[in-house]
Amino acid sequence: MLDHIDMEIIRCLQTNSRMQWKQIGEVVHMSGVAVANRIQRLEEMGVIEGFTIRVNEKLMGSAYCVFIIVMMKDYRHTSFQEFIQQRDVIKEAHRVSGDPCFILKVQVPDHHTLSQLLDEILVYGHYRINISIGQYK
Repeated sequence: MLDHIDMEIIRCLQTNSRMQWKQIGEVVHMSGVAVANRIQRLEEMGVIEGFTIRVNEKLMGSAYCVFIIVMMKDYRHTSFQEFIQQRDVIKEAHRVSGDPCFILKVQVPDHHTLSQLLDEILVYGHYRINISIGQYK
Protein backbone atom coordinates (compact mmCIF):
# COMPACT_ATOMS: atom_id res chain seq x y z
CA MET A 1 0.00 0.00 0.00
CA LEU A 2 1.27 3.47 -0.84
CA ASP A 3 1.21 6.25 1.71
CA HIS A 4 1.48 10.02 1.29
CA ILE A 5 5.28 9.89 1.58
CA ASP A 6 5.53 7.35 -1.24
CA MET A 7 3.30 9.56 -3.37
CA GLU A 8 5.48 12.61 -2.67
CA ILE A 9 8.64 10.65 -3.53
CA ILE A 10 7.04 9.57 -6.81
CA ARG A 11 6.05 13.18 -7.59
CA CYS A 12 9.64 14.30 -6.98
CA LEU A 13 11.00 11.60 -9.29
CA GLN A 14 8.41 12.37 -11.98
CA THR A 15 9.53 15.98 -11.92
CA ASN A 16 13.23 15.11 -11.99
CA SER A 17 14.27 11.45 -12.07
CA ARG A 18 17.87 12.52 -11.39
CA MET A 19 16.96 14.14 -8.09
CA GLN A 20 19.28 12.94 -5.35
CA TRP A 21 17.88 10.94 -2.46
CA LYS A 22 19.06 13.55 0.01
CA GLN A 23 17.14 16.27 -1.89
CA ILE A 24 14.00 14.12 -1.91
CA GLY A 25 14.56 13.47 1.81
CA GLU A 26 14.47 17.21 2.46
CA VAL A 27 11.08 17.41 0.75
CA VAL A 28 9.57 14.45 2.64
CA HIS A 29 11.47 15.05 5.91
CA MET A 30 13.43 11.79 5.81
CA SER A 31 17.07 10.81 5.46
CA GLY A 32 18.53 9.99 2.08
CA VAL A 33 18.98 6.36 3.14
CA ALA A 34 15.32 6.10 4.15
CA VAL A 35 14.29 7.57 0.78
CA ALA A 36 16.55 5.07 -1.03
CA ASN A 37 14.88 2.21 0.86
CA ARG A 38 11.44 3.52 -0.10
CA ILE A 39 12.44 3.88 -3.77
CA GLN A 40 13.83 0.32 -3.78
CA ARG A 41 10.58 -0.97 -2.27
CA LEU A 42 8.54 0.93 -4.89
CA GLU A 43 10.67 -0.67 -7.61
CA GLU A 44 10.25 -4.15 -6.11
CA MET A 45 6.47 -3.60 -5.92
CA GLY A 46 6.43 -2.63 -9.60
CA VAL A 47 5.14 0.88 -8.89
CA ILE A 48 8.34 2.35 -10.32
CA GLU A 49 9.06 0.53 -13.57
CA GLY A 50 12.18 2.46 -14.56
CA PHE A 51 13.83 5.83 -14.87
CA THR A 52 13.90 7.66 -18.17
CA ILE A 53 14.45 10.98 -19.89
CA ARG A 54 12.24 13.20 -22.03
CA VAL A 55 13.68 14.10 -25.41
CA ASN A 56 12.85 17.13 -27.53
CA GLU A 57 11.77 15.24 -30.65
CA LYS A 58 12.02 18.35 -32.85
CA LEU A 59 15.67 18.83 -31.94
CA MET A 60 16.20 15.12 -32.63
CA GLY A 61 14.89 15.57 -36.18
CA SER A 62 11.25 14.51 -35.79
CA ALA A 63 9.43 17.71 -36.60
CA TYR A 64 5.86 16.35 -36.67
CA CYS A 65 3.86 14.80 -33.86
CA VAL A 66 0.89 12.95 -35.34
CA PHE A 67 -1.95 11.05 -33.72
CA ILE A 68 -3.27 8.24 -35.90
CA ILE A 69 -6.65 6.71 -35.15
CA VAL A 70 -6.80 3.20 -36.63
CA MET A 71 -9.98 1.25 -37.37
CA MET A 72 -9.04 -2.37 -38.08
CA LYS A 73 -10.41 -4.16 -41.16
CA ASP A 74 -10.56 -7.46 -39.31
CA TYR A 75 -9.41 -9.11 -36.11
CA ARG A 76 -5.68 -9.34 -36.90
CA HIS A 77 -4.80 -7.30 -33.84
CA THR A 78 -1.80 -9.47 -32.95
CA SER A 79 -0.10 -8.91 -36.31
CA PHE A 80 -0.83 -5.18 -36.07
CA GLN A 81 0.67 -5.08 -32.58
CA GLU A 82 3.81 -6.76 -33.99
CA PHE A 83 3.88 -4.14 -36.76
CA ILE A 84 3.67 -1.38 -34.13
CA GLN A 85 6.61 -2.81 -32.16
CA GLN A 86 8.80 -2.81 -35.30
CA ARG A 87 8.31 0.91 -36.08
CA ASP A 88 10.55 3.33 -34.18
CA VAL A 89 8.49 6.34 -35.30
CA ILE A 90 5.53 4.99 -33.30
CA LYS A 91 6.21 6.35 -29.81
CA GLU A 92 2.99 5.24 -28.12
CA ALA A 93 0.24 2.83 -29.07
CA HIS A 94 -3.02 2.36 -27.19
CA ARG A 95 -5.73 -0.20 -27.86
CA VAL A 96 -8.94 1.59 -26.96
CA SER A 97 -12.63 0.92 -26.53
CA GLY A 98 -15.19 2.49 -28.79
CA ASP A 99 -15.10 3.17 -32.51
CA PRO A 100 -11.36 3.19 -33.21
CA CYS A 101 -9.31 0.14 -32.30
CA PHE A 102 -5.96 1.86 -31.77
CA ILE A 103 -4.60 5.35 -31.20
CA LEU A 104 -0.97 5.83 -32.16
CA LYS A 105 1.34 8.70 -31.26
CA VAL A 106 3.91 9.08 -34.01
CA GLN A 107 6.97 11.35 -34.40
CA VAL A 108 8.16 11.74 -37.99
CA PRO A 109 10.76 14.01 -39.61
CA ASP A 110 8.74 14.78 -42.75
CA HIS A 111 5.55 14.21 -44.71
CA HIS A 112 7.17 11.52 -46.86
CA THR A 113 7.92 9.33 -43.81
CA LEU A 114 4.37 9.86 -42.56
CA SER A 115 2.95 8.92 -45.96
CA GLN A 116 4.99 5.70 -46.02
CA LEU A 117 3.77 4.74 -42.56
CA LEU A 118 0.16 5.44 -43.49
CA ASP A 119 0.50 3.26 -46.61
CA GLU A 120 1.76 0.42 -44.39
CA ILE A 121 -1.14 0.89 -41.95
CA LEU A 122 -3.65 0.50 -44.82
CA VAL A 123 -2.80 -3.22 -44.88
CA TYR A 124 -4.44 -3.52 -41.44
CA GLY A 125 -7.23 -0.98 -41.56
CA HIS A 126 -8.41 2.54 -42.20
CA TYR A 127 -7.11 5.58 -40.37
CA ARG A 128 -7.67 9.22 -39.52
CA ILE A 129 -4.84 11.53 -38.53
CA ASN A 130 -4.51 14.59 -36.35
CA ILE A 131 -1.30 16.62 -36.53
CA SER A 132 -0.32 18.32 -33.29
CA ILE A 133 0.06 22.09 -33.60
CA GLY A 134 1.22 22.58 -30.01
CA GLN A 135 1.87 20.72 -26.78
CA TYR A 136 0.73 22.32 -23.53
CA LYS A 137 1.41 19.61 -20.98
